[in-house]
Amino acid sequence: MLIAVAGGTGTLGSRVVTALRERGHDVRALSRHVPDFPVDLATGTGLPGALEGCDVVIDASNAIKRDALVSGTERLLAAAENAEVGHVIGISIVGCEKAPMSYYKAKVEQEKVVEGSTTPWTMVRATQFHGLIGGMFAAATRFGVLPLLAAPLQTVDPADVAAAISDVVERSPLQASVSVAGPEIEDARALARRWKAASGSHALPVRIGVPGALGAALRAGALTTDAPDVRGTVTFDAWLAEQRQQKTAR
Repeated sequence: MLIAVAGGTGTLGSRVVTALRERGHDVRALSRHVPDFPVDLATGTGLPGALEGCDVVIDASNAIKRDALVSGTERLLAAAENAEVGHVIGISIVGCEKAPMSYYKAKVEQEKVVEGSTTPWTMVRATQFHGLIGGMFAAATRFGVLPLLAAPLQTVDPADVAAAISDVVERSPLQASVSVAGPEIEDARALARRWKAASGSHALPVRIGVPGALGAALRAGALTTDAPDVRGTVTFDAWLAEQRQQKTAR
């Protein structure tokens, strides 16, 4: 199949491109800074040519601001419809509708855009990536502290998510969601302590609390699922070990 991956150079998108090519598919990585298929979802520049002849379009793009996130997906889907693409795959977050954060609210809106598309679709919802949580810990330690949050998380490796997306590509559109989650549900405080030991950080562990509805949702496990459609295989500890190996090799 001929597949276009919007955000094809990002954390997830690049892995999706690799996984699909390894399966023998012809893949176009779409991004603002690639030579072959430069695309800007903020303006729609490059989309018609990039999607021409494609069987599947995957929206692995990302943006912090709500308008950019939602409107970018709207432009992508409009171009996919014009190109008569047969299957659109959206990427979202497990439990985003339960956690009252501005970014998660934008992801819910983005899901509705995909679900309202005239092009057959499938939504893939994943839990937080190992690297996202590790990056948050690293960012906090620049200020000399390591936040300890009492909330269950179910971090997943992007390669596991990419494999699940590749499976979805090779199936008929579901007009429904597929959830992908990490192999373990663990307290964020335990993850922080293990990250600290693996990284050698001397930051001071500090217990923090998230107030209000968001804190209640996180403590209730809003971002986890006991029964994902696809369960990843790479644990947080395995990811930490890989990070140590890469650091040693540099």
